[in-house]
Amino acid sequence: MDTTRCMIPVAKSPQDYQAFKISPGDTNKLAIVFDTATANISLTICVEIFDVGGKTPPNRHQMAVEMFFILSGEGCAICDGKTVSIQAGDSLLVPPTGTHMIENTGSTRLYALCIMVPNEDFAELIRSGTPVELDEEDLAVLRRLPAPVLC
Repeated sequence: MDTTRCMIPVAKSPQDYQAFKISPGDTNKLAIVFDTATANISLTICVEIFDVGGKTPPNRHQMAVEMFFILSGEGCAICDGKTVSIQAGDSLLVPPTGTHMIENTGSTRLYALCIMVPNEDFAELIRSGTPVELDEEDLAVLRRLPAPVLC
């Protein structure tokens, strides 16, 4: 076994994630799990959190493949004019140059694990936004705890 290439893994918990809104009026926020700075490879892994009715603007990537895995909630995804319903447990793979958007159509927040390879400046775009906090509901979903009862 070659141990000369062994590296110590990077471990993080939800309280370690940095979250941002790319633009002040956005209805979604992105919590960076790993990016090029921590993974030492060209990728971005984040959790995208959509408020009720929240959505991304239509966007596309020149080289990157983007994958979404729905952790909680429901919505719809549109890619190149095709619409699919999404809910917890579903996954979506967006090819390079596919114009896409995701919208929360449910009555609770929508949480999606998002992986983009290569990074294509996605982490830098996220970090250029406004820092925001993850609240109790966000942390409960990320830790897979029962969601708090809101009055």
